[in-house]
Amino acid sequence: MGLKTRLQIAFACAAGISLGMAPALARPLSVEVTNASQPTLCAETDNVALNFASAEVMQFRIQAVHPAYVGMLAVDRTAADFTACDMSDDPVVPAEPKRVTLYETPDLWLTGYTFPSFWRPASVPFRVDGKVVEGLHMVQLWVRHAERAEEVMVVYPPDGYWRARPLPPAHLGGAGYGSSFLVGPVEQEERPLVKLKEIGFDPATRTFALSFAGGGGAHMALLALDREHIALEVTLDAPIAGAPFAALRSMYVTEFNADVARLAWKTARGAGWGEAPVMDYPGGTVSEMWTGRMVPSRHNTSAPDMVFGPFGGLN
Repeated sequence: MGLKTRLQIAFACAAGISLGMAPALARPLSVEVTNASQPTLCAETDNVALNFASAEVMQFRIQAVHPAYVGMLAVDRTAADFTACDMSDDPVVPAEPKRVTLYETPDLWLTGYTFPSFWRPASVPFRVDGKVVEGLHMVQLWVRHAERAEEVMVVYPPDGYWRARPLPPAHLGGAGYGSSFLVGPVEQEERPLVKLKEIGFDPATRTFALSFAGGGGAHMALLALDREHIALEVTLDAPIAGAPFAALRSMYVTEFNADVARLAWKTARGAGWGEAPVMDYPGGTVSEMWTGRMVPSRHNTSAPDMVFGPFGGLN
């Protein structure tokens, strides 16, 4: 399957969701993408940084879609690779490890973790079903599918990083995470992050409520989930000016050792899709953007492509 066909399927899926989907975006917008990526030799460093900015955006969609080559995979690689990595100077904030079930039904549940250490304090409370839990470094969203438990999303409350993945292809039985994304005012504090005041989750609507530390917030609804893609719709309380409203964080060492190697983008008046290697992309104005890989990588081989857009504002 070619890139053009893959993108058409992804966006068609997003446009055709019928599970309590919010109305279509009121006023289509283009956004400014800046590429702050830097070269690295370490496969565990998030050196890919794409920032999405607009002072008008109120709503946008994010998808994780299986890579075009996933049907050809017989062996998956998801193990960490710390070759050429020196993380001795990374900040370390100790904590008491714990695991807690935040919410549970037969078909959906949330599990929270506190690690022995993290780079930021675990000071963001997580609220669900009348319960508030503090001190968590990570929260996983699980669903039951085909009589199996599948982890499909994860959030790190201390720095606002999210990961998402579709249900695994039937022939693999599992799939990896890859790129992360940020939602909210993106700041720089040793690395890009979004500072959160609180995260809530409504199981009935499968919607996360984000309260930003500097004021305002957003809702991120799980619109669709299947063996092809997972689709999320983000609605901001107010436009975010003076900072990116979202960002992609990923890794690229070489074409064969990357979580994101290529980009494709659509412009409001473009006759076709633009394409470029991720490290060569100069930035620009886009109405939709795909980030992913066209050839298998030795790192997180099954990790999904990420799609941002369309974007919309008020009438």
